[in-house]
Order: sequence, then structure tokens, then C-alpha cells
Amino acid sequence: MQIYEELVARGLIAQVTDEAEIREMINNGKATFYIGFDPTADSLHVGHFMALCLMKRLQMAGNRPIALIGGGTAMIGDPSGRTDMRSMMTKEVIDHNCACFKKQMERFIEFGEGKAQMVNNADWLLNLNYIDFIRDIGGCFSVNTMLRAECFKQRMEKGLSFLEFNYMPMQSYDFYYLFQHYNCNLQFGGNDQWSNMLGGTELIRRKLGKDAHAMTITLLLNSEGKKMGKTAKGAVWLDPNKTSPFDFYQYWRNVEDADVLKCIRMLTFLPLDQIDKMDAWQGSQLNQAKEILAYELTKLVHGEEEANKAQAAAKALFSQGGDSSNMPTCTLTDAEFVDGKIDVLAILVKAGLNPSRAEARRAVDQGGVSVDGEKVTDNKTCYTKADLADGKVFRRGKKAYMKIIAE
Repeated sequence: MQIYEELVARGLIAQVTDEAEIREMINNGKATFYIGFDPTADSLHVGHFMALCLMKRLQMAGNRPIALIGGGTAMIGDPSGRTDMRSMMTKEVIDHNCACFKKQMERFIEFGEGKAQMVNNADWLLNLNYIDFIRDIGGCFSVNTMLRAECFKQRMEKGLSFLEFNYMPMQSYDFYYLFQHYNCNLQFGGNDQWSNMLGGTELIRRKLGKDAHAMTITLLLNSEGKKMGKTAKGAVWLDPNKTSPFDFYQYWRNVEDADVLKCIRMLTFLPLDQIDKMDAWQGSQLNQAKEILAYELTKLVHGEEEANKAQAAAKALFSQGGDSSNMPTCTLTDAEFVDGKIDVLAILVKAGLNPSRAEARRAVDQGGVSVDGEKVTDNKTCYTKADLADGKVFRRGKKAYMKIIAE
């Protein structure tokens, strides 16, 4: 199976322009393609994960990736998928975030001469003269067409700023610039970027002629992937200092039953014939599939050693076996003990398992708290330093847990 057919089989292709040409280009390693990443934080999150995996797959098939860091477009903010305007960031913050992105991407993509390239659209967008830009580029865009784009339609009721309205022409200009200066002939992006991407393809053809071979493709899950990046506790980051390898593992271990095989197919590098055999898995076998997913993705992001540690810690938590030393830990100081004791409510709040004592009390009273696998039935239960010397695992609900150790 060639790479384009594999992408289709994995459920990664949603929409394309010029499918026959794209298939021939990708299958023969002729694509120089870009995917854009706006540096809105100092770490990539799992919403970017599929794009990184896609870049890796295509590079392995002989194609050349361009990782476009949106240092320029980030100064405006993408309105796609937003109900409000993004907060403005300073250039210093944007530059810092760009550096963090590059370091993380190097775990996935091989950069260097004749390999992948990393570019920052600040290098050309920040130098544009606005009058020259709108005279040269503005006439290629129909306002009526732009207003029909989904990224703008969903904002019209609450208000779309003129600042954000510039985002589509600027992203389109990125493809135009990369086509001219980097021989970039293909762009990838999520469903939520389709209108912006079509704008880039159309701009190239209008400025350089209909024979200019610039093509567009979208990923099936990228807009869903952005949702993947969020949990009740916030974003799931690729930076181990923001989301530990154990928490990253647990995030994937806890995906919904209906999503696990879809995620394995789209995000792992396991052979498709092996994955196809899992399609018939049900019941407890889906838990095994989740363990496979969690292990494979943790290994890909954090390395095999960290994946092994996370797996062992998960077994210690859920199977009463394995190594708990790599589980997230909260250390209590002497000051947190009163008369040599600390109550369960204080521990739950200190560990971040509940936001307040009232919430912690409610969790205990409802039977949702356990310590080392045994349910806590009294919200006045206390622990001494000796009780916690070797560490105890406090768990609230099914998915929130912390190992508590007395200093």
C-alpha cells in the first residue's frame, strides 16, 4: 500500500483538490508541503499531535515537510473555532513560544539540508507594507466569499473584528510566499482551515496563472484534534514539564471506547493489518487497546523509557501491582500537619484533587474517595507523618489520583 492510500485507510483524508495529482505527487515523494502552527502557547498540545504524525509519515515516504511557525499570524490571531477574540501577545512571548515549538518538533521531524525545514512567517509578514499588500493581494479576495467561510460565519453574531478579518488573506499569502521561495506545492491543515487553505491555492493561481500546481488537502481529525487537547484540568501538553509522561499516558488510556481504534489507526505507526484485527475487539479487549494506544503515543512523544515508567505506574494504580515510583506525587511539609496530623480533606485540596474543602467533603460523603484502593467513609479521617512516610495513593473518582508522601 502506498502512502496516499495508507492515509486514506487510516481515515486521515477529509477533502482534497486535484486528488489524482496529489496521489501521484505524494506516492512518488514529490511533495514539498507545509503545515502551520500558530505559537499561542509555549508548548504544542495533543491537538497538534496528528499533524506532527502526518508530517513524519510523509517524510518517511520521501516527501519534504515545511513546519511553518506563525510568528506573524499569531500577532493577529486565527478566528477559526473561536467564540471570542484571542488575547494579543507581545513579540517577545511569540518568539519564546516559537523556540519551544521547534525543540518539540525535532522529536518527530528530521530537520536539515535536503530534509525538513522550519520557517517563521514573521520573516515575511512583518515586513509587508500594508498599502502595497492590499493593492497587490486584496483584489484577489471576494468579501462575499470570505463571509461565507465557516471560520467567519460562526463569529458574525458576536462580532468579528477587522483585525481577525485579515487572517485569511495573510494565511493565504503564506502559501503564495512558500510556493515562490521554497518550491512548496502542497498544504495540509484541518477541516477548520479549509477556507483559508483554498484562499492560498486560489491566490497562487490568480497571481501566477492557472497552470501553477499548488494543491490543498485537509486532515479528518484536526478540528477534533483541537478538542483532544482539552480536558477538565486544562490542556494536555507535549512538554513533560506541563503534562507529565504519566498524565499523558493516562489521558490516552482514558479515551472513550468508541474512539480508541480510531485513534490507534490515525495516530500510531502500528501496521494497518494489525489494527484491522482489533476492529472486532469488545469489552475488556478495548482496555487492552487503550493500553496499546497510551503506550505507543507516550513512547512516540516522550521516549521508550518514559513510556515504560508510565505503564508501570498505571499498573500500580489500577492493578495493585507494578512500580508506583513514577506516579504524580505531592509532598507534604511539616507545616501542613497540625498536632502531627492532617485530615483527608486538606490532603485532597493540597493535591489538587478537589478545589476546596467543601468539594472534598462532598466527594468523600458520596463515596468517591479512596486511599490505596480502600474507600474513605469518614470525612474526618486523619493521617500522621508515619502513615504517609512510604506514600499512599489518594484517588478521587475514576481518573483523578495523586501519591501523597510526608516530607
